[in-house]
Amino acid sequence: MKPVLGITMGDAAGVGPEVIVKSLTDKLLYEKARPVIFGDKKIMQRAVEIIGADLKCRTVSGPAAGGGDYGIIDIVDLDNLPAELPFAKVDGRAGKAAYEYIEKAVEYAMKKEVHAIVTAPLNKEALNLGGVHYPGHTEILGALTGQKDFSMMLTSPKLRVIHVSTHVALSRVPDLVKKERISKVIDLAYDTLKLMGIQEPRIAVAGLNPHCGEGGLFGTEDDREIVPAVEAARSKGYNVTGPVPPDSVFHRAANLNEFDIVVVMYHDQGHIPIKVLGFDSGVNVTVGLPCIRTSVDHGTAFPVAGKGTASSKSMTAALELGAQMAKVKFADILNK
Repeated sequence: MKPVLGITMGDAAGVGPEVIVKSLTDKLLYEKARPVIFGDKKIMQRAVEIIGADLKCRTVSGPAAGGGDYGIIDIVDLDNLPAELPFAKVDGRAGKAAYEYIEKAVEYAMKKEVHAIVTAPLNKEALNLGGVHYPGHTEILGALTGQKDFSMMLTSPKLRVIHVSTHVALSRVPDLVKKERISKVIDLAYDTLKLMGIQEPRIAVAGLNPHCGEGGLFGTEDDREIVPAVEAARSKGYNVTGPVPPDSVFHRAANLNEFDIVVVMYHDQGHIPIKVLGFDSGVNVTVGLPCIRTSVDHGTAFPVAGKGTASSKSMTAALELGAQMAKVKFADILNK
C-alpha cells in the first residue's frame, strides 16, 4: 500500500497551485505515493490551464476515495474561493481558505487516513487579514494537533538544520536558548533523522554567540545553557558535537560531511545557509507533531504568480521526502 500525501493548496493568489500541478506531472511520484489535494477545484483547474498540463481535476469525498491514478488530480474540494481570485494580491479570502485546507488535512492525518501533509506556501499577511492570527504553518500545525514541543527543520541536498527558536524577534532569542529546549530539539533531530533512514545521526549544535561566547567574553548562554544540553544528549548515547562556532559549523556539515544536521539557535542562523546552498530545492519539515509535515521552503512568490514559470523543485522534494518518511513511520499499516 502506498502512503497518502495530503497536499494543501496554500495561498491561491501565489504560486502554490502551479508548483503542485508541475510536481504532479511526474509519473514517478505516483509509483511512490497517492497524492490528494486539499483545496479548491476551480483554482486547481486554473493552474492546470496556466501550466498547460495534460492533467484532469477530479473531486473526491476524502483521501480514501482518491485512486492515485497518474493523469488525474484528486481534490477534496472545499469550494471556498471565487474562480476570479486575482493573482499577486494580498487577500484575506485566500488567507482564510489556506487555513481551512490545513485544518481539513490535519483532520484526516489525525485519523491516519493521510500519512503525510505536504504544504504549499502561505502568505502571512493574508492569513491575518482572513482572521487567522498565527505566524505561519509551524504554529498552526502545533495548535491544530495540540502539540507544544515542536520545531522547524530545513533540509537541502547538502545541509539540514533544526531550530531552537523561529518566528520571534532577535532580541528575544537569548531568553529562549535554554537547556531544556535545546535538549528537546536534539531529541527531535535524532528521531526525525531516523525516520529519514539515517541509522546513526551525527548532530552538531551551533553556538549562539561569536566564538561560542569566548569563555564568557561575548555572552554566557553557550556555557550556561548549550554545553549542559550537549552533555545530556551524549549521556543518552547520541553522537552530538557542540557548541560549534556558527561561522564554521555549516562548512563542516555541508562541505566536509562531518554532521547530518545542525541544531541552530534562531531563525536566520539556519535559514541563511540553507537558502544559500539550495534556494529552490529546500524542504521545510515540522518535527514533533503526531503527523508528518513537509513543505516547500519558499514563499508565495507573488511576482511570478499566474505566469507558470515558478520552479517546482522544492515541492517535488517535499513530496518525495513526505513519502519516504511516511513509509517508515507507518510501515505497520502500509505493509499489511
